[in-house]
Amino acid sequence: MNFNNLLVSQENKISSVTIHRPQQLNALNSATLTELSECISMLEEDRNTRVIFITGSGDKSFVAGADIKEFLDLDAGHINEFAENIHETVFNKIENLSKPVIAAINGFALGGGLELAMACHIRIASENARMGLPEVTLGLIPGYGGTQRLPKLVGKGWANQIILSAEMITAQKALEIGLINEVTSQGNLLPRVKELALKISKNSSTAITHAIKAIQASDSPQGFDKEIDLFGNLFQTHDFKEGVSAFVEKRKPNFN
Repeated sequence: MNFNNLLVSQENKISSVTIHRPQQLNALNSATLTELSECISMLEEDRNTRVIFITGSGDKSFVAGADIKEFLDLDAGHINEFAENIHETVFNKIENLSKPVIAAINGFALGGGLELAMACHIRIASENARMGLPEVTLGLIPGYGGTQRLPKLVGKGWANQIILSAEMITAQKALEIGLINEVTSQGNLLPRVKELALKISKNSSTAITHAIKAIQASDSPQGFDKEIDLFGNLFQTHDFKEGVSAFVEKRKPNFN
């Protein structure tokens, strides 16, 4: 997989995607978003990938936001179409992916960068990370899902404060309010992410896919019904039979 703005590698059924625009602090321009969409689709179909993690190039920035200069070329008649396309092809695609996606936040995660991290299933940050949604300083609001995902993660109070003040918060504060899962040292960020990804990769990929779907349905009034259906479906799978057999035989399961 060769891309201009992404570095992609694979080891132990874990695929890493590094956004590589260091001179722009890894800002998301339209070319990078297109590549990210294509890359995520390819990895979802790749049988050798069980877990994906996304990070940024260098030690300063995960993603410092969208490439604001490109917004100047968009008129009001096309901006809704543009935003809807980005939602569906990148952010919603990641959130609804059948494989777990971990954000390894290695520095600034601002604007579209924080929105990208929030679309991931798990977020781990280094101590130097700083997060925020500064769109109101540009006369805008977060447009890549920030106003919707942030309240679900931290509640409306913190979402209002972060969005309306446009202030950056530290990794420790992000941990305290539930925006991220863990904080670690900068040097230990990728080893910790890989450690977690490896642990996930050894579990049933079929069960993990069903778990993601069930968790995604938790905001729906039909969430419990969805869980019951998915739970029942798993009883017909090879992974369930192998998992139970391994438990009874006191051995490690051999999932496909």
